Amino acid sequence: MNHATRVYDDILELLPSVDNPTPLVRINRLGPAGGAGPGGAGAGGTLFAKLEWVNPFGSVKDRAASYLLMDLARRGEITPGRGVVEPTSGNTGISMAGIAAALGVRMRAVIPNRVPLEKKVLLKLCGAELEAVRDDLCPSPGAGDGSLNLAKTYAKAQGERYVMPNQYENDLNARAHEETTGPEIWHQTEGAITHLFVSLGTCGTVTGCSRFLKRKNPGLRVIAVQPSEGHDIPGLRNVSQLGVSKLFDPSLIDEILEIDYELAYTRARDLARREGLLAGPSSGLILEGARRVIERERTGLGVMIFPDDVFKYVSSMVRHLPELAEGIHANKGEEL
Repeated sequence: MNHATRVYDDILELLPSVDNPTPLVRINRLGPAGGAGPGGAGAGGTLFAKLEWVNPFGSVKDRAASYLLMDLARRGEITPGRGVVEPTSGNTGISMAGIAAALGVRMRAVIPNRVPLEKKVLLKLCGAELEAVRDDLCPSPGAGDGSLNLAKTYAKAQGERYVMPNQYENDLNARAHEETTGPEIWHQTEGAITHLFVSLGTCGTVTGCSRFLKRKNPGLRVIAVQPSEGHDIPGLRNVSQLGVSKLFDPSLIDEILEIDYELAYTRARDLARREGLLAGPSSGLILEGARRVIERERTGLGVMIFPDDVFKYVSSMVRHLPELAEGIHANKGEEL
């Protein structure tokens, strides 16, 4: 690989590391006024977004997926004849499917039916075998109880065909962020970060980043932003839905802030229109929570993990913001 000239032998060399980090971009028009750059926090506080959609398969889940699959490959657990099966709300599945394709192994994704169409198509585009679980077995889009149980059944009943990495219980999920995301943030901010803002899903991101960053600075504050009850944001959970994950460690989180889930969509729109950042709804939710904390404390340098971009959520954005669909079709009889 050659990061300077951006010439690589295969797609897997684009996976992130301290030497090849995802970008950190300052929030300007939507951020608190009076902030400073990485050299120091201003009186009004500063917010930076870590753009995880720049990863080769489009989301923060590339990190965990690569650690999980590379470990299985090293141990000979996956081969051209034995692939992986994994429950997913989309992003981990897409990352695993892309990595599996590069490794030449099979991927079966078990998903809640209400996952956005865009994610389902991307999974199939990457070559994944897709199985959607009825919504009544996955009562919330992030919980995944039914899909988790079905994936475990496949791994147990067809062990010769599938192994399950299990992002919900495998500590490699958290270690990926402890060894990549956390060190990248520390290096990019020159150690000036005071607040880390994340969402909750499998909890690998918050646990791994917190482990590393709190070793570097025990006074650093980690704030988890959760959606309100009844949300429909795929991949996100609030605390009441975290029973499915074994990676949640509340001792590593300083504050859990609940935000009305509808704001996830309006803030994603605002990020596109005012910052030029085509971020997904989970990023919009995190932005709203981060702004409230930084404006409350009036100081600090906050880093927000923006998990993915908005392209996989176009149908969801239109459902929540129907004005986005206005004027996108030609009028009958209209001539060019």
